[in-house]
Amino acid sequence: MNIAAAVNENFANYSNYLIRSAMFVYALAFLAHLAEWVFGSRSKVAVQSAALAAQDREAQAREQDGGKAGTVAVKVVQRGGATTTLERPRPRIVPKVVTRASASDRGIADGPGAAGEDEKGDLYGRVAIAFTVLAWLLHFGGVLFRAISVQRPPWGNMYEFSTTFGMVAVGAYLVLLLMKKNVRWIGLFLTTTVLLDLGLALSVLYTSSDQLVPALHSYWLWIHVSCAIISGAIFYLAAVGTLLYLFRDRYETALAADREQNRRWADIMSRLPAAASLDKFAYRMNALVFPLWTFTIIAGAIWAQAAWGRYWGWDPKETWAFITWVAYACYLHARATAGWKGRKAAYLALIAFACFLFNYYGVNIFVTGKHSYAGV
Repeated sequence: MNIAAAVNENFANYSNYLIRSAMFVYALAFLAHLAEWVFGSRSKVAVQSAALAAQDREAQAREQDGGKAGTVAVKVVQRGGATTTLERPRPRIVPKVVTRASASDRGIADGPGAAGEDEKGDLYGRVAIAFTVLAWLLHFGGVLFRAISVQRPPWGNMYEFSTTFGMVAVGAYLVLLLMKKNVRWIGLFLTTTVLLDLGLALSVLYTSSDQLVPALHSYWLWIHVSCAIISGAIFYLAAVGTLLYLFRDRYETALAADREQNRRWADIMSRLPAAASLDKFAYRMNALVFPLWTFTIIAGAIWAQAAWGRYWGWDPKETWAFITWVAYACYLHARATAGWKGRKAAYLALIAFACFLFNYYGVNIFVTGKHSYAGV
């Protein structure tokens, strides 16, 4: 073994060590986020107080209705020796017109967040963010050392793609926090997913440092695959928002219908952003990154022409990338169609993200084609 090979192997070992260290710190962030949700849970006294306050408001509303809208003014008129009683009709109630930005906008304010009104819960949330930042730095170092060890972009196989994908997803989340966006509610779900992603990468998808197959030796590797990773990371954040939107929308619907709900479940749902806010977040994320995903497919076609002499060959990877594009295009179109806003559009968004996941895991592992670079 020459000196260069030994140095590369050392960097690969450093990369593995940093990735495992990042997993440990992500686990601490997960526990801190979990504590934030637990300590932010409303106490039994608070729940009872809220129920009593709701009953008081309902009683006051009934009293006002009985004293005003239910009052009938009576006037007695003498007509030819006979007495006629005239009743003034009840006042007509004109419904209030509410203009909504989306089908799920009920005018409900966002919840207080995972920590609720609890100071200790808020402290755990801040600790979770600090752990997430530290884990991301370790994660970034692991990806960087992997790149140094292979002397190329660190996304030539599924192991490298997965580790880089997780790093970009967490990075996008931290950027949103830096922009003062109310997205700390994503933290618990994000750390859970990243732990699963890295655990799968290390246990199932791991491959030793190696050089690329000849078809991948191109500067398009930097452009095409990096755009795919960024697109996937943003699509993931949007998918989390969409899934939580469906749960929150169901909670708000039950709330509006005054249906009884499980207290614990209602407590969790009440601390999330309103369904309209979650819907808007998911839509903006998907709309923001859809042009980049479009460019990803175009860049892949140009690279295919340079590598194989044709722009498009309906290879399984190309086919599912196009199916994913069509699914997201249908979602964006549905958002602009009155009858498909709300839950129907949300289902389309989740189907589109499922297509993206299958394009990555299913096609790479179970389907043979020109893009079979899984390395597993």
